[in-house]
Amino acid sequence: MPHTASRYLAEGPRVGIRHFTYEDGAEFTARARESKQLHQPWLFPPDSESAYLAYAGRLIEDRTKAGFLVCEKDGELGDGAIAGYININNIVEGGFQCGALGYGAFAHAAGRGLMREGLNLVVDHAFGPMRLHRLEINAQPRNTGSLALARSCGFRLEGFSPKMIYIDGDWRDHERWAITAEMRASG
Repeated sequence: MPHTASRYLAEGPRVGIRHFTYEDGAEFTARARESKQLHQPWLFPPDSESAYLAYAGRLIEDRTKAGFLVCEKDGELGDGAIAGYININNIVEGGFQCGALGYGAFAHAAGRGLMREGLNLVVDHAFGPMRLHRLEINAQPRNTGSLALARSCGFRLEGFSPKMIYIDGDWRDHERWAITAEMRASG
């Protein structure tokens, strides 16, 4: 039987992660529109073709960003259906080797553990092939789903930043969570 290369950068039992492509726009934006009630007031992923092209373009072309789609393997919506996304933003190399994570599940995948599996794959990829040392998550204190995901993947609470990030017309407070390569190796 010939060996076929996986379409994923990394795989777990139920999901694989891969980079964004421009061709993912129709599925991504449809899932974003279906998930508005789940996302708001926390997230505002692109829900139109033009917004997606600009968003994906930044993730594809900017070396300080890396975008990953969490895709369900053999799921109810078909093999490779996009369950969510995880982006590493503000990647700083040199002595820092750090990036800031942002993520969102789509409604059909929420609460099923797919994003936990996907985030663990992204963390391993970041500390492995990407050679990062530290990953940070900034989440609004009332975003219990995001905080639970950070905690379940081994991130530790490091602090609170009032009025840290401008979202939906206002400066929002955030909790700061982080994990390092050493924490991951010993965990």
